[in-house]
Amino acid sequence: MEKTEFLEKLKALTAAEDVLSVSREVNELKSQFEDFTIEEDRKRQVAYLEAKDRGENVEYEANIPDAVRIEFYDIYTAFKNKRNSVLKQQKTEQESNYAIKKTLLDRLKDLIENEQNIKASYDISKEIHEKWVATGEVIREKRQELQSEYSRLREAFFTNLKIFKELREYDLKKNQQIKEEIIEKIKALKEEDSIKHIEATLKALQNEFDETGPVPREEWEKVRDAYWENVKEVYQKIHDHYNERRSVLQENIDKKAELLEKVKVFVEEHKSLDNSKLWEQATKILIGLQEEWKNIGFGLKKQNEDLWKEFRGECDKFFENKRAFFETLKDRFEINAEKKRELIRQIEELKSNTDWKSTTGKILNLQEKWKQIGHAGQRNEQGLWKEFRKACDDFFQAKDTHFKEQDAAAEGNLKMKQEIIEKIKAYQPGEDKKQILDDLKNFASEFNAAGKVPFKVKDTIYNEFKAALDAHYNKLKLEGTEKDKALFQAQLDNIKAAPNSTQLLDKTRRNIEQQIQTLKHDVIQYENNLGFFSNATSSNPIIAEINQKIRNTKQKIEDLKLKLSLLDE
Repeated sequence: MEKTEFLEKLKALTAAEDVLSVSREVNELKSQFEDFTIEEDRKRQVAYLEAKDRGENVEYEANIPDAVRIEFYDIYTAFKNKRNSVLKQQKTEQESNYAIKKTLLDRLKDLIENEQNIKASYDISKEIHEKWVATGEVIREKRQELQSEYSRLREAFFTNLKIFKELREYDLKKNQQIKEEIIEKIKALKEEDSIKHIEATLKALQNEFDETGPVPREEWEKVRDAYWENVKEVYQKIHDHYNERRSVLQENIDKKAELLEKVKVFVEEHKSLDNSKLWEQATKILIGLQEEWKNIGFGLKKQNEDLWKEFRGECDKFFENKRAFFETLKDRFEINAEKKRELIRQIEELKSNTDWKSTTGKILNLQEKWKQIGHAGQRNEQGLWKEFRKACDDFFQAKDTHFKEQDAAAEGNLKMKQEIIEKIKAYQPGEDKKQILDDLKNFASEFNAAGKVPFKVKDTIYNEFKAALDAHYNKLKLEGTEKDKALFQAQLDNIKAAPNSTQLLDKTRRNIEQQIQTLKHDVIQYENNLGFFSNATSSNPIIAEINQKIRNTKQKIEDLKLKLSLLDE
């Protein structure tokens, strides 16, 4: 290969758009070129020595530069600089991708620990996954660690999702019961006389219906149709009433039409004000006209809506003119820069806060606000962004350190709980049942006080504890109230040791309170039934049976109240 061929091949390779794809070939070509030039110099030196041996008077100069060599190395140096620039840019992008994926991990961890809404949880996890997939490569030494943590959190999320769905089924059935009770209340409104009371109550019941939450899908159409059938009948009653007041409504329409014309003239006369004081004075006047509009009252629906749209449009026109005026008073970039300085100040105040959940939400909210503010100009933007990003990174690094330490503590708690379980298994009870119950309760208290264990084993260690404790309770021969109290206390101890103890305790309390309310209603019903036998003697078999039911029901209420008191201890 001639020396110029090396040069032409180098030109062809360095013309490639993707410099990294040809880097190996360029380096190999450079090595071949250096070998070629070394051989070229050697041949020239040999020719010189042979000529000198022949007695010829010749001159020799080593490493003579020539145009081809100079151009070759100039092109290679330019290529190397370009490749280094690309590698530097690639590293910067990978570091940025790493920061993005760390934030996504924090969001997923927060979602697992705090989100209760199934659909919202799933949608957020889907969004996080899409962003994770869309985010490019990270620095090689961090890649496996990030992916492993992400896979672990995804698995934990879907485990939680299954539990949430089971709770969801219970909520759907409860929501159906509540909605059906609301429908009965709406139906009763048709017998009311006061329209104001009907309107206020109907609105409250509709809000309650809407806020109650979904019902089982197969029951929804029946519930929805019954709801709307009764709502429409009540609204028809209201509509019939207001038909009688049509003249009053028309009078309100006339007043609003007159006020609209007044506002049109006002907005036109004040569209070109030239100082802020006049704009503020005019604003107060317009707000007064808006209050006057509110105080007029409703008119016929279609006309009222048309007039309101036009009235609101005139007001919007006024405030748009005002906004345009004030935008000319300050430079937009400087305003944005000041807003971003304020966000940096807030981040600096938050970054040392160890309320991780609340502070994470606040910082993510501030990051969203940062995106919405807009560019702060070349003079300010880059410096402000570095300052803002550093403050955010300080918080998330501290948070990551905290949870790593928390995981280490959880391992110690696991060891303590395993030792307690072995103590329970080895426990040899005596004959004193009260002492046995106290010992078992102390075991439960000791287990609960040991603290949280690693997330992946929390269910396993809890089930081992429950099985060990239940084995002793099952051996006790308890009767009557003593048995009910002991078994319920054992149930409470098990619940308190469960990973989701707060939710289970709340659910238990709600169930007991609901049972008490149902039983109280039964007592009232039994006492009402006695009213039908006012002339009968207490020896009457029916009277005796009802009285016995009342006593039994009241005893059940007292037993449930005892359980509530145990819950409060």
